[in-house]
This record gives sequence, structure tokens and C-alpha cells, in this order.
Amino acid sequence: MLLETLRCENGSPLHLSYHQERLEATLHTLNIQKTYDLHALIFPPKLGIYRCRFLYNAEGYSIEFHPYIPKKITSLKLLISDEIEYDIKYSDREALERLFEQREMCDDVLIVKNGFLTDTTIANIALEIEGKWFTPQTPLLTGTTRARLLEEGFLTPAPLSVSDIAKATKVGIMNVMVGFIEVENGIIS
Repeated sequence: MLLETLRCENGSPLHLSYHQERLEATLHTLNIQKTYDLHALIFPPKLGIYRCRFLYNAEGYSIEFHPYIPKKITSLKLLISDEIEYDIKYSDREALERLFEQREMCDDVLIVKNGFLTDTTIANIALEIEGKWFTPQTPLLTGTTRARLLEEGFLTPAPLSVSDIAKATKVGIMNVMVGFIEVENGIIS
């Protein structure tokens, strides 16, 4: 199954147009002729913050709402995985989960592919270098929050390598649920 995860607050799904755009791009990439209009399908609970899981494929869809419980991310373990592929958001995250299990005492891993920084298992990343936030030019998954922050001019794409970590004064992660947050303890290699 394919997946879109949306943040819903007090009855409203946030940044829906970015999810619709990625969903349509995914369907096009996989040559699936079916269409889904998230605006017409997503009706979250009226009170509270929820994580909406929109699962879909060529045959149909399902929608789940889960109360959002934030996970604290304060450290990332640097991990090399040149074979990892996750350019389409699938509900099957087995490859990412295998990497996550190698995090040791850290909260998550920062995946390095072919010498370049990519993502954590749950978020896109950014490094603040000389007062400007840069995000990997080639993430594993093109996240909707990343797309929005690029469009707003907050982020600049760049080919970030492991050596760029030493130049960074701050490390940030971003996804639909956390928005954009700084990682307190940074990256542990």
C-alpha cells in the first residue's frame, strides 16, 4: 500500500495541497489511473491533534486517525546505506526499520547514501551553515514539509556530504507531524 501521513488539528488537515501533489505524482510514477481527492476524503476529529494515515493503491483506499503523541528526537547516529531506496512513500518500511534498529543510544539514524546525507527514518534533515539552512539535494523521500519550506525560501537544496556536518552550527529535522525542529545533541558518528 502507498501512504500519505497528514497532520490534522482541530478538524483541519494541514497543508493538504502538498500531500495531494505528492499523491498525484506517485500515482503517475506508478502508472495508476485511479485518482483520489484528499480534500473530499479527509474529515478528521474536531478536537485535538491527529496523525492521519491515508493508505491507497489502484484498488482503493482506507483512512486511519491516531491521536498524535510526539517523539523526542535529540540525537542522530550517522549510518551508511548505499542500497536504501524509499523515493515513494509506502506503508512497508521494513528497510528503514532495519536501519532504525542500528541507532544504538541515539533517537534515530541519519542515512548516508553514496557519500551524501539523505534523511532520517522519519524525517528530512537540514544543516544550518553560516546562518543559512541547507537540505540535501537528493533526499530519500521528497517530504511535504521540505517542499513547503523550500517554496517559502527557508531551505536551500545542496549536495550535503558527511564533511558538511562539521561546518553546521545546527541540525534540523522536518516532517508533517513535527514541522521543523532542531536536534538538540546533533549527529553522533
